[in-house]
Parts: sequence; C-alpha cells; structure tokens
Amino acid sequence: MNRWLFEKLHISWMMAAWCLGLTIGVISIHYIPRSFAANSLFLLVGLAIFVIVAIWRWRVFVILAIISGVLIGLWRGEIGRKGVEVYDSLIGKVAIVQGQVLEDPDLDKNGQTILRLGNLQMNNEKLSGQIWVTTPDKNSIKRSDIVRVKGKMTAGFGAFSASIYRAKIISAERPVPGDVAVGVRDWFAGRVRTHVPESESALGLGFLLGLRRAMPTELSDNLKIAGLTHIVVASGYNLTILVRLARRLFAKRSKYLSMLSAAVMIIGFMAVTGLSPSMSRAGLVAGLSLAAWYYGRIIHPLVLLPVSAAITLLINPQFGWGDLGWQLSFASFAGVIMLAPLLHSYFFGNKEPGAFRQILIETLSAQIMTLPLLMMSFGVISNVALIANMLILPFVPLAMLLTFMSGVMVFVPMIGALIAIPTTWLLGYMIQVTNWTAGFEWAQMEVSINLWQCAALYVALILAMIWMKKQTKLDLAKINIVE
Repeated sequence: MNRWLFEKLHISWMMAAWCLGLTIGVISIHYIPRSFAANSLFLLVGLAIFVIVAIWRWRVFVILAIISGVLIGLWRGEIGRKGVEVYDSLIGKVAIVQGQVLEDPDLDKNGQTILRLGNLQMNNEKLSGQIWVTTPDKNSIKRSDIVRVKGKMTAGFGAFSASIYRAKIISAERPVPGDVAVGVRDWFAGRVRTHVPESESALGLGFLLGLRRAMPTELSDNLKIAGLTHIVVASGYNLTILVRLARRLFAKRSKYLSMLSAAVMIIGFMAVTGLSPSMSRAGLVAGLSLAAWYYGRIIHPLVLLPVSAAITLLINPQFGWGDLGWQLSFASFAGVIMLAPLLHSYFFGNKEPGAFRQILIETLSAQIMTLPLLMMSFGVISNVALIANMLILPFVPLAMLLTFMSGVMVFVPMIGALIAIPTTWLLGYMIQVTNWTAGFEWAQMEVSINLWQCAALYVALILAMIWMKKQTKLDLAKINIVE
C-alpha cells in the first residue's frame, strides 16, 4: 500500500488535479462572503505547494495538487469579483451605463433585444463584471458596438452582476473598423440570402456561422422544443465538423498542412461567432486535441476536461459563476468524449461505429449528461429530442457545405441559383422535421429537480461510467475528437 502511494505519476495527472482544484476554487469564491479576501498569500502558498508536487509527483501528492489549485483559484476568483460590490448600492435605482456588446444580440420571447454588456462605465468610472440588458428599441446593434443604456438596475443572475430590463438605448456607436469578422460574416450571410429563402437561409447560417437573430421566432421556439438548439448555436458540434473536414481534406498530402488548415478553421470560426463561454470551451478543446494529434500525443479526457475548464476560468472567472452555457458545454463534451465511447464499447464491443450509430450514441450521451442541468434550470425536457436529432444531425455537414457554396457561388451566373435548389430542399426538410416533432402534445415534459437531486444524478452517472470502464477495459486516452 505504501509503495502504491509513493509511485510517481505522469505530470499530466498532477496538472489535471491542480486544474480541478483551481476550478473548484474559482467557483467557490462566488459563494464565499466578500468579507473573506483571498489575497496574494494564497497565490504564493499555492505555487509553493505545486512546486513540491511537480518535483516529486507521488500519487499521495494528488490531494496537495488539488489544494494548491484551490488556493490559486480562490486568489483568481477574488480578483475577478473585485469591484462587483458596487452593484449592491445600485439595485433598485435608475442608472445610465455604457458598455460594449460582448456577444451577438438575441431576441427574447417578448421580442425584446437581449444585450450582454462588458467593459462597463458609469459616470466615466469603470465598473467590474457584466450586465444583462433587454430593450424594446429596434436599433441595429451588433457585437462590439458601444452602447449607453438607461433603466432600473435589478439583481443579476449567473455570471451577470446586474440586469436592466426594458432599458432605453441612449446611444449606439460602432467603432472603426469595429469587429471585422462580424462585417465579413454579415456580408456573406447577405450573399446566401440572395437565392435561398428566408427561413431556410436562417437555419443554414445558424449551422454554419451561429447566426440566430435572423431566425423566425416560431422556428426558434420549435428548435428548443425538439432539443435541436445546439445545432444552430455556435458550439463544439459545429466546430468539430469543420475541424474534422479541414483535417481530412489534407491528411493524405501533408500532416502539417492538415494541422494548419484545421487551426485556421478554429481561429476563423471563433472570430466569426464570438467568444461565448461554450465557444471558448469548444475552441480550446479543439485546439488542444489538434495539437495532441499533430505531435502524436494523447490527452486523456480526465486531463483534457479539467485543464480546459481551468484555462477558461483563468481567462474569465465569471464563466464559473452560474453561467449555464459554460456548464452545459462541458457536460455535453464529457458525454461525447467519455460516456459515448463507453456506451459503444459496452454494447457493441470493438466494432467500428458507422456514421448512424456514432451520431445516435453521441447524441444520446450528450443529452444524458446535460439532462440533470436542464431539469434543474428549466424544469422541462424534450421527449422528441432523440428522434429529431437522428432525423437531422446526419445531414448537418452537408447542409453546412451547401450553405457555404450558396454564398461563394452567388456571383457565378446560374451556378449559384442551381446550388440554392438542393440547399433550399435540404434545409426545408430539416424545418419540416423540426416543426413536426415539436408539434406533438407530448413533445415536452415538466420535470423539476433541486441542486442536491442534480448532484445525486451526476454521482450516479459517474458511478455508471466507472462500472462500464471496468467491464469494457476501454482505454479512453485513445479518444480524440478531431480524428
């Protein structure tokens, strides 16, 4: 027993334990009273402990690696929440706030525009954090615009320090040159709409570019009911399709060219869609997996998950403070990279999965892993999600390709119009499937659970995965999402 405890582990496992601790620390600081201050002493002690862990790397030191990460996570989280206390005195008061639009504006169920503002200022003084704003104003606002809003400040939620509902837009300015990627994206979207009808083009651009605002309200609602929102939100699924395509196009010619094209695809897609919590996770995971593939290395999912979480939280601690998109992104990724291979190995052994079976198992796994969070957050689940996903997901890569070609070939006489015909037909089929599955009376079911029940379900899922791992003896380290 003593010999086992003092065996040396690979440094990657120590890093994984440290990153797990850091994630716990950053998230925990949000629930600790502000009277507790994690100062630079936490950083120094945490670094000192990690140096000891990194030198000896004994198995028994895993707990020290976690403690080191927690201390540094508390310090990073403390920096992230500094200045947020100013909102306590603003709640209930009318305020004028200036901020930069961080993500593409959305529409809520009442038709109001949703703005997520950062880089905040009030009375020419900087404010920490981010605020959630809804406004009935129909100004043409885009990502990276600078807006001044006026309204009653209310309590925030999740990663947002405060909220302003039904705000009045005082001014909206677009920096020069502004967000170039948004300009290119909108220009390309206009080319696609030349020959492809409105609803179909909106769905295709949702697949390809993560554009959601142009989507008809009825279609957007039906996508939610059918459990298909993830395919039109810029996420890991869309990015994985593009990265796999780019890598395989050049894999037989040059490994370097294959890696370079996939890397350009990752950077370009993130620039076009923006750095939302889910997109930050997806881009980081895809980049790390691509680097591991290029250098012939392997990254165990149990290392990749905490490392990715820690890096995103080091960049922006607020992702971990109740941001549902960040939580769902990691839950679905865990389903695809861990639960799906285990389910396939348990039920089908070592047989290579066909396209249909792979989509079925990955979709089911992602839904299983996100289900507890969805039940706790929304109190409803989709009963038709699996059916809808199986009827639509196999055709998403083709729909993305046709949408892209419709935009590229619009200037070529006749060719653009010809490509638009199968594009419109395929996207129209997807819309019909969405409306059909969402139209059933039993399409959704109300199921509400609390935090402890959610935690219990995840413990049960983890135990089930451990049991399947022992039964199948599957080496999860060989799983790579870009291959």
